[in-house]
Amino acid sequence: MSEETSTESHLSVVMTTEQDETMPATGETSSSSRGAALYFECFVFVIGVIGTAANGLVLYALVASKQHKKHELILNQNALDFYSCLFLVITYGLKLAKMPTYG
Repeated sequence: MSEETSTESHLSVVMTTEQDETMPATGETSSSSRGAALYFECFVFVIGVIGTAANGLVLYALVASKQHKKHELILNQNALDFYSCLFLVITYGLKLAKMPTYG
């Protein structure tokens, strides 16, 4: 019984404490975390662009040298990686441009 009352009093103290002014409110982000998120999004975008270009080059080389019929598995893997990088570029490009992506 005494354990229940101590838990209840602890919960009431936790629930009634005010939020510290140094911490951002729920739903808000501090400027440093937004800056880190922006750098991460730019980094992912650059990786996507490099991956798209590299996989496009490999696909072109396979088709130009007529090796795509011999190495079908490599062709399919590069095509899948190419489209993944392309969708990564599109998705993070829209995030960086702050375009709405709902619907």
